[in-house]
Amino acid sequence: MAHNHSNDHNHNHAPKNFGRIFAIGIVLNVSFVAIEIIFGLFSNSLALLADAGHNLSDVLSLLLAWGASVLALQPTTQRHTYGLRRTSILAALINALILLIAAGAIAWEAILRFGHPEPVASDSVIWVASAGIVINGVTAWLFMSGQKQDINIRGAYLHMVADAAVSFGVVLAAIVIKFTDWLWLDPAVSLVIAIIIGIGTWSLLRESLNLALDAVPANIQPDKVETYFTSLPGIEAVHDLHIWAMSTTEIALSVHLIKPDAVIDDLLLVKINNELREQFGIQHTTIQFECGNVSHPCKQAPSEAV
Repeated sequence: MAHNHSNDHNHNHAPKNFGRIFAIGIVLNVSFVAIEIIFGLFSNSLALLADAGHNLSDVLSLLLAWGASVLALQPTTQRHTYGLRRTSILAALINALILLIAAGAIAWEAILRFGHPEPVASDSVIWVASAGIVINGVTAWLFMSGQKQDINIRGAYLHMVADAAVSFGVVLAAIVIKFTDWLWLDPAVSLVIAIIIGIGTWSLLRESLNLALDAVPANIQPDKVETYFTSLPGIEAVHDLHIWAMSTTEIALSVHLIKPDAVIDDLLLVKINNELREQFGIQHTTIQFECGNVSHPCKQAPSEAV
């Protein structure tokens, strides 16, 4: 029975270094969060404070994306043979839990204020939130060049676009309050922002938890990967197919392929590695060939599986 393990660890797939852009985006948004908190307290605007919380969540998202891109470039060690890529998944999980608590606190405060609406300095809210539209728009523009090639960068880009849209909603609410004195609109907008944070964070929590448990990444369909393997020349069967995330940006795969002719085909391995990368975005592979000898089966019986 012939076995071959092929590990494709060519790091040419590493994402472009967006370190400077991440740094600029984080500095801009942290500064804006501080401004929103100060003016939100000064103007007694819960909507502005809620928007500050939303912007803070996206600062954390930027930090997460930046950390993932940096860790992807770190060398491996004898103890950490995959490097420290998985820390980006753990960071996402912790980040999601903290943000859900923050969204709940904002929603609770908004509900309480519905019963006791308070005056809002609408002019301050309008100017600060308008600045948010500009800052988030500029940050999104910085990431625009890489968002089509890198899903990690695309996430940062979409977060900034969403932030600009939320700030626009705060501006509209403040303008309406200025001319109508509808004070209930401030906590209403706050509640909507809390719901937006909660919905986005719930998705992050679910995905990061799945990745931490070595679930197949959401963008991969295992049946299509298995169909690809069975379509290869000389491959009769597939078993022990495992697909998991090494980080928030890299995917690994291991599989046993039944190849009765027992020929170790390096060209076939190169073809498989290249096509897995191009068709499914799977960068790290371990492929084992077997002859399919029934006297020495590699696959465990169901009763023996752990």
